[in-house]
Amino acid sequence: MDLGESIAKGNTANIYLQDGKIIKLFNDFLPDTESEYEANKQKYAYSCGLPVPLIYEVTKINGKQSIIMEYIAGRTVGEIIFEDMNKAPQYMSLSVDIQMKIHEIKADNLELMTDKLSRQILSVSLLSNRQKETLINRLQEIQYEKRLCHGDYHVFNLILKDKCVTIIDWVDSSAGDIKADVCRTYLLYSQFSMDLANLYLELYCTNSGLSKDEIFIWKPIIAGARLSENVSSERAERLIDIVEQYCPK
Repeated sequence: MDLGESIAKGNTANIYLQDGKIIKLFNDFLPDTESEYEANKQKYAYSCGLPVPLIYEVTKINGKQSIIMEYIAGRTVGEIIFEDMNKAPQYMSLSVDIQMKIHEIKADNLELMTDKLSRQILSVSLLSNRQKETLINRLQEIQYEKRLCHGDYHVFNLILKDKCVTIIDWVDSSAGDIKADVCRTYLLYSQFSMDLANLYLELYCTNSGLSKDEIFIWKPIIAGARLSENVSSERAERLIDIVEQYCPK
């Protein structure tokens, strides 16, 4: 099948638009179960009543794992903010409201956040065995209520159309601690703009009643796990510095 030019590329897949539908074509190095794994998470979020693209089919296209899903026309909230930073308070507040609605949902049918983070931390070659052990021990000590966590929540994963927002990219979702989810979002923003990161955190803490200290308990754990992702926009040195503030080598 000729899919034409991709409209977006990620670490794990290329995205195409065809016949009014999104086709996510996964890279060959991934496990054979990757498309089903991701699709099931998105279906779960959809079943919870959240505004999420509908999954039409999990299949193979041109010999590659693929998900065919609903196309949501519109602009990302991130694009709107970075086009006019004066709109950041308004749209960041909107994003926090949506994330808090996600966090209201009790999650029993998803992968545990602790399992996912432990697996990621253990895979990081830049951390010493002592650091890995310290982070995992700290992870296992934290008590929390299992809630739905997006796992990669930020304004570029929110599509706005006709005053309605759709939440995309659910592959990292899990049943976990909402404070960890907030901490990850904060770290994602802080790699680009401390002003946006602090605005986001102030809004979430004010609206939820959580404190920054409660959220920052997760900083070394989230930073250590993020090192496993090898994201080009993130500096490994920054994440290692965060880990070493709590867990020296």
